[in-house]
Amino acid sequence: MSKGISQAVREICLWFPEVEEVLSHGSPDFRVRGKTFATYVINHHGDGRVALWLNAPPGAQALQVKREPKHFFVPPYVGPRGWLGVNLDKGISWKVVARLVREAYTKVAPARLASSLGDTIEITPPTKPMKPEEIDPLQSKRAQSVLKQLRAICLSLPETSEGTQFGSPVWRAGKKVFAQAYCYRGDLRLKLAFWVGVDQQGLLTRDRNFSIPPYMGHNGWIALDVTEEANWREIRPLTLFSYRHFANGRMLKSLDPGA
Repeated sequence: MSKGISQAVREICLWFPEVEEVLSHGSPDFRVRGKTFATYVINHHGDGRVALWLNAPPGAQALQVKREPKHFFVPPYVGPRGWLGVNLDKGISWKVVARLVREAYTKVAPARLASSLGDTIEITPPTKPMKPEEIDPLQSKRAQSVLKQLRAICLSLPETSEGTQFGSPVWRAGKKVFAQAYCYRGDLRLKLAFWVGVDQQGLLTRDRNFSIPPYMGHNGWIALDVTEEANWREIRPLTLFSYRHFANGRMLKSLDPGA
């Protein structure tokens, strides 16, 4: 059977002594004695990359990015600390990947473990291409069908527009987001989110399809799981309720001209 990039990443990273894989913010971290030396990140905030973020030796980031920008980049968050981003689906040699992972491992591993390494692992390169929905779950047929219907509802309301936020589609009333769709990596459940108010969250979460989303739940947002089924008689009023909360007086007057 053909090997995928994810399998190849784990084959290399887990070869090193005492490495454990830990899910962090939806992406696999590879750690030795509690210290992260590599993070495997797919489509971070919609960037489309299939990449490793490596805890690189001093100076390596600037050198590699300048020399081969096709394969290397400065990753967010950890880039200012010298970490190196490595594109894994742009034709880079997997011997090079293994060598770079080794450098990252030896930077953080105890000297005893680092000195015990023999020759760097050599793997059979992956040949199985990643499907678009494996990089971005919102590209699946199911997600596209749901987004098409939600888009029609949202954009039928006065002064609305569609955009993106952290790589996920959002709909705005003026400049304020009132609806969004997302599929967090590590969960892969397709969810729609709306503002309902904190007082309504407890009532709605009695239904197992509803949950309080991370980051924005404390502000009164609710998430509806539509991975398998979408009840549009339920979604339409949620959309409208959220829109009314964020819309200004002019928008509301256009929505209800007789009011």
